[in-house]
Amino acid sequence: MTGSDASQYAAAAHAPLIKNPGLRVPAPATLPPDIHPLPDTLADYMVYPYTLEPHVLALESARRATATSHTTRREAYLKQRDEEKERRRREALHRVAPGFDPSVPLVPTRALHSPSSSVSSPVPAQEQQSGHARTKSVMEDLVDQLAAL
Repeated sequence: MTGSDASQYAAAAHAPLIKNPGLRVPAPATLPPDIHPLPDTLADYMVYPYTLEPHVLALESARRATATSHTTRREAYLKQRDEEKERRRREALHRVAPGFDPSVPLVPTRALHSPSSSVSSPVPAQEQQSGHARTKSVMEDLVDQLAAL
């Protein structure tokens, strides 16, 4: 402490303190006469053998068997539910596109023209040589098929 700190609190040293009547010092705790302290080692208190009794082992094996059967049933149910969803999805796909199999990749195939449609509509020689044929509308195909009959 420096001299300025001592002079700073010197005036407060002689000021009387006011006590609150609601606050009082608690009475000291008294210990009962029959209390004894803990021993140096706790080995005397450790008398339980910590082995599993036969009834605990029987209950545990039954519990594990039950849990295993529940797990097996749950997995079978989930697998069945997934297969049912997949089957419904495939049925919906077959309604939209019969013959479509999503497990097989789609392979593009060249569309073959029927001989009746090529005979009934002559294509100009210039289009045949260049390799670009004019695509026909659905109505023109229908007219050509009817003309071929």
